Amino acid sequence: MSSTDSAAPRRTALDALHRSLGATMTDFAGWDMPLRYRSERDEHVAVRTAAGLFDLSHMGEITVTGPEAARLLNHALVGNIASVGPGRARYTMICRTDGGILDDLIVYRTADTEYLVVANASNAQVVLDALRERAAGFDAEVRDDRDAYALIAVQGPESPGILKSLTDADLDGLKYYAGLPGTVAGVPALIARTGYTGEDGFELFVKPEHAVELWQALTEAGGPAGLVPCGLSCRDTLRLEAGMPLYGHELTASLTPFDAGLGRVVKFDKEGDFVGREALTEAAARAESDPPRVLVGLVAEGRRVPRAGYPVVAAGQVIGEVTSGAPSPTLGRPIAMAYVDAAHSAPGTAGVGVDIRGSHEPYEVVPLPFYKRQK
Repeated sequence: MSSTDSAAPRRTALDALHRSLGATMTDFAGWDMPLRYRSERDEHVAVRTAAGLFDLSHMGEITVTGPEAARLLNHALVGNIASVGPGRARYTMICRTDGGILDDLIVYRTADTEYLVVANASNAQVVLDALRERAAGFDAEVRDDRDAYALIAVQGPESPGILKSLTDADLDGLKYYAGLPGTVAGVPALIARTGYTGEDGFELFVKPEHAVELWQALTEAGGPAGLVPCGLSCRDTLRLEAGMPLYGHELTASLTPFDAGLGRVVKFDKEGDFVGREALTEAAARAESDPPRVLVGLVAEGRRVPRAGYPVVAAGQVIGEVTSGAPSPTLGRPIAMAYVDAAHSAPGTAGVGVDIRGSHEPYEVVPLPFYKRQK
């Protein structure tokens, strides 16, 4: 099936394996993905205390190669990609000319003139189209590599030990936001020390035909350490506790990086012009003089769970909106991220609540993230 065929959900190379494990499957961004295997709470706790195994093959991989690959990415994205060393990675964004966020990305420099851009599944086509359009006039090629990779993540405090038993790659020397080619359980892989859980962990880019073999080897090696397969549901509660933004929730095309409190990813001092520079210069100035709503953490005093879109209120006035909410297995209470007016954004601000179907439930404003691992 081609990447553009949207008639039926796409299936990853691990699809049959997920079903054999009894996974509850769900359509996510046009892919059939495991939501949970048994208990999403148990899967969440396993990642926090031991290790979890994720199929992330729905993510969108785009390879950019050629003598001017770095110049093209500097022009197309808001970050300074030219300064990323070989074997390193960078979190960045691609914006519209009006400064609105099209997607947040991780860019890996895999060789001197080669980069792997990883987009969110829901935006992969949009990012691909934008990069191809922005490549005009640059001596560089933008290649759709979504079918070339399966992506398996092992996350949690036990993940380094589990992976070490399957590879002779120098994991100790592999820093956070770095990637190196290696062999894991006999399978060639790009081993990246990245993740979306708030824990130490690795993301392994492999050929789809090697995915099942690698998953089974990791399952076997990780069993004694408490590793379990994990679905998208616990991935969401893990990233929420870690205060990590999700596109479509904390990040949207109607927000600039400055609105999202992530202005630091925009590098105005890099060489060459970049798409959205003018609008983002204005957004940066605006954020200085008239602070936008601030992304904060909210912790429930009661048991009711806030959901995206629910109004945040204070003294009978709407002061913001919930972007993500869920019960937190680690805190034992419902939590949420929300954009609120700057005047109500300080941790401990009194009188803040969430309007949950007409009832104003009290919430405490707390700094993000809700959870930070002990290093």
